Amino acid sequence: MDELKNAMRAKDEAALRTLRAIKAAIIIEKTAEGANGEINEATELKMLQKLAKQRRDSLDIFEKQNREDLASKEREELAIIEKFLPKQMSAEELATELKAIIAQVGATSPADMGKVMGVASKQLAGKADGKAISEAVKQLLAQ
Repeated sequence: MDELKNAMRAKDEAALRTLRAIKAAIIIEKTAEGANGEINEATELKMLQKLAKQRRDSLDIFEKQNREDLASKEREELAIIEKFLPKQMSAEELATELKAIIAQVGATSPADMGKVMGVASKQLAGKADGKAISEAVKQLLAQ
């Protein structure tokens, strides 16, 4: 709410648009069946990741269609959403974590990808994109 007020004062349209979208998503989540008007931090993190993923997907599409006007809006919104997400892991950090998870699970072949992804998705939630985790696991298990 403080960020929303600051965006209003600064007349920052991109921040205002994005923060209103985040606020709307939070309200929808709070009023969802079984939420009892409250959401926990994990649910909030998942919601922010979903919003960021939507922006990334749209950005890819707009860039492929050479729609720089729309792509720039998505970049602005994505940057604002990412301020509320934990710092994302680098490729090297992700590979190190995944190697430890693979050893912990005892995976030896690409057939064990499901076991690894189950553990990795829980342990790395919010720290890395699911698509990046999946691609890294495929690479590591193929070796």
